[in-house]
Amino acid sequence: MAEEKIITLNLRKQVVKIPAWERSSKAVKILRDALQKKTKIKKIKIEKSVNEKIWSRSIKNPVTSLRIKVTKIDDESGKAELIEK
Repeated sequence: MAEEKIITLNLRKQVVKIPAWERSSKAVKILRDALQKKTKIKKIKIEKSVNEKIWSRSIKNPVTSLRIKVTKIDDESGKAELIEK
C-alpha cells in the first residue's frame, strides 16, 4: 500500500536569497530538494497544480508556503499533490 505524508513547507528563507528574475523557477527546485530530504524518495513527480500555485504570482513573487501531500509509489518514486488551504 502507498504511504502518504502531509508536509507544510516554508520556502521564504531560501527564495529571498535568489535574484527576483529567477525566484519561481528556483522555488520549484528548492521544493523538490526539500521533499527528497524529508521523504527519502529519489524521484518525486510534482503535479501541475503545485507548479501552477508557485507560478500564480509570476516569476518575481512566488508562493512561499505550501501544504503538500506526498504519496510514495515505490521505493524510488513518489508524487507530490497540492492541498488547498
